This record gives sequence, C-alpha cells and structure tokens, in this order.
Amino acid sequence: MENSYKFLFGPVPSRRMGISLGVSPIPERTCSYSCIYCQLGRTKHMQSERKLFMPVQDIVDEFIHYQKSLQKLDVISIVGEGEPTLYSGLDELIKEIKRISDVPAAVITNGSLLADEAVQNALLGADIVLPSMDAYDEETFRKINRPHFSVKYEDTQRGLIEFSHKYKGQLWLEIMLLAGINDDDASLDKFAAILPKIKYDRVYINTPVRPPAESFAECPSKEQIQKAVEKLSGISIDMLSTGSFFSDVTDHYEAIKSICQRHPMNSFELETFLASRNVTDTENYKKRLEQDPQMNCINYKGIVTYQLR
Repeated sequence: MENSYKFLFGPVPSRRMGISLGVSPIPERTCSYSCIYCQLGRTKHMQSERKLFMPVQDIVDEFIHYQKSLQKLDVISIVGEGEPTLYSGLDELIKEIKRISDVPAAVITNGSLLADEAVQNALLGADIVLPSMDAYDEETFRKINRPHFSVKYEDTQRGLIEFSHKYKGQLWLEIMLLAGINDDDASLDKFAAILPKIKYDRVYINTPVRPPAESFAECPSKEQIQKAVEKLSGISIDMLSTGSFFSDVTDHYEAIKSICQRHPMNSFELETFLASRNVTDTENYKKRLEQDPQMNCINYKGIVTYQLR
C-alpha cells in the first residue's frame, strides 16, 4: 500500500481535539488491554512490558519531514494502534516533538501503566493526557478492558490518582459507557465516588460509535448517557462535531486504505473525504472497498464502517 509515512497518520478529525496528527510508536494492535469496544478489533499482541519498538530518531525524522508540508494542526496525538505508553522511548519522543513543534502534544492512553513511575515521568512532558477510566472495580475492569494478566485494577487506579496530582498539563478523563455493563445508576454512583480523588480538567462520556471488537458491547440509551453527563459533570462525545480526514497519499483509493489502517471510516466520513479531493463517483469507491479482501465493511447501527483487516 502506498504510504509515505510509517509512523505518522492523518491528520484525522478528533471530536475532542480538532485536527489531529497521529503518531504511532508501537506495532499494529499491540496493547495491554483487549477492550470489548475497541474499534480496531481484538488485540493481536498482548503485553504489559515496555519496549523500544523502533528508534526514537526514526519517528522524529519522519516528523521533521512532515513539518515541511505545513498542514494546519490543532494537536499532535501520540496514540498508535494500541497502548503508546508501552513504548519505552516515550519520554524522549515527547521532548523531541515539543522541541520541533509549537503544536500541543497529547497522549491518549488506557492508563494501564500509570503506576509505573517511568511512565508517569514520561507523560509529565505532554500538554494533554487522556487516560481511560471505564471501570470502577476489578470485575468491571476484567469484563470491559480484558487486561493483560499482570495488570490489576487497583494499580491502574492508584497510578491515575498519583499521576493526576503530579501533572501540570490538561488531564482529560474518558469513560466508555456500555449498555448493561457500566451505565446503570449504581455504576454511575461508583464513578462519581472515584472522581473527587483525581485532579482532572474534563470528563468525556464516550459510547461505541464504530463497530466494536465484540458485538455485545452496545451503546447505552440516550437517557443513561444524559444521566452520566449530569451526575459526572461530563461532556458527551456523541454531541461533539467532527471534521474531515486528510492523507498525503495521492491515489484516492490507497489514501482511503492508509487511513483505515489506523482509523476506521464510516460511509459519511468516506464521502466527505472524497469530496475534499473533488471526487464525485463515491459509489464506485464503496463497491471497490466491499470487494477488497483486505477490507472489512461492517454495517453497524445502519451505517457502514470501513476497516482494514
């Protein structure tokens, strides 16, 4: 597949942060969790040990090259296709990105390794850290996040609380609400009891808007989402608007596939992306994607989402 960047992707539209350039310092689907709601599917490489998967300088060189394109960005997001804190060069990578660019640097993390002081210290250099907090006890943690056997709920929670009181940047928590699992009134009360222990700036309430790894990971009712927003003083991601995708790949079809490799696109996003390139025969591209053995075309909530296998 034609793609001039190995470690960078996008910019992609983020409902939380605007136009975001993604930086992936980890191999495909390498994570300490295998969340039931993950839009990338089940984790391929489950681990909790941090590694230098690729040299920091290789990523930095690519980032320097990208700077020449002068694309307008709101944020640089270190996220990848799994858990970015598994990358042991994260501290140096953040420092180098901030040395080169004035654009805010964000790290989107599942929070699994926050009890590790080295991870905490690495994240101190980021402008925004977005940790997940989908569970309120070990049982819901195992049910939703399906962590590596070495990762315990108590450690992740302790690490999040400790880090939040050290960190000077913006800490944006994210809770993924799932119908019948963590969205009932009792669950919301438990989340509400935890939040005062954490020093944070925002709480985002998210739901599975793209096809999840497991079909039983379903959206809560609008009523329960609203209850969560009110009880947790949260912001519903469902209510935020999104922009359009970008790719530097010149071939339209290969550009679509390069995006879908790291960020699934639904049919509306596909149409908007092609329109931004002055492409009018969108139906031909949809048919081609449906016939491509490398692609998954999933009908979820009546909307087709395109995902690289």
